[in-house]
Amino acid sequence: MKKRVVDIFIILLGAFLFALAVNIFVIPNELGEGGVVGITIILYYLFQWSPGLVSLLLNSCLLIVGYKFLSKLTIIYTIIAVIFHSLFLHLTKSWSIDSGEMMVNAIFGGVFAGVGIGLIIRVGGTTAGTTILARITNKYLGWSISYGLLFFDLIVAFSSYFIIGAERLMMTIIMLYVGTKVMEFIIEGVNPKKAVTIISDAPDEIAKQVNELMDRGVTVYSGHGYYTKTPKEILYIVISKQEVVKLKKIVKSTDADAFIAIHDVRDVFGEGFIDILKA
Repeated sequence: MKKRVVDIFIILLGAFLFALAVNIFVIPNELGEGGVVGITIILYYLFQWSPGLVSLLLNSCLLIVGYKFLSKLTIIYTIIAVIFHSLFLHLTKSWSIDSGEMMVNAIFGGVFAGVGIGLIIRVGGTTAGTTILARITNKYLGWSISYGLLFFDLIVAFSSYFIIGAERLMMTIIMLYVGTKVMEFIIEGVNPKKAVTIISDAPDEIAKQVNELMDRGVTVYSGHGYYTKTPKEILYIVISKQEVVKLKKIVKSTDADAFIAIHDVRDVFGEGFIDILKA
């Protein structure tokens, strides 16, 4: 119950920051945006329709689509995010910051939007719109949520070219890129993990040193070379980014001819990392 209360508070904070990004940095500088918010901004520029109300209506329609693909908890969190984001868009519509620097506004618009959306996604919600599409592509195609969101947002952003012009479109793209990197940082954290696969003729010695010197567990798979059919023991290790250099030194000193493949890992749960019950 306590976790749910904290999650909802984080969602409200994320929705508030996202609304500030739109009302303080995007609309006053006639920039575009991605997704449903981008569409609402285009409609605001053309007809002065309320972004909060239009966002609520469009996102409600997309929630019907997302209902089939998202979990019950995600749907509940998304409904909360959508309602309060629309409310905050309305309540902060008169807020402003006196800044005539387009680049500064684009960067900070991206930071506020990235933090806001990232916080909502981190606790398991979405801001509906293209975030639902990004979660669907993440679930079925394996796309990163942040880059899936950037892909769909750019489609909407480019359509605003005929209204905001080339220069502001370029600034919008910069803002979206900044937002994506910030969002990725918020979702994945400051210390992303690495999964390492090692194929060596001295697997026991490497595994022993990893256990003793790095205090990390090692999983051993049985495999064989396709051409030679020679049996091989394959090591699989999950470590922090900072431990990669140390692991490379261990492998190099033990077997300079070893094969190493290093992969980025978004979430790691279990002993030595995050308890899955707290995730």
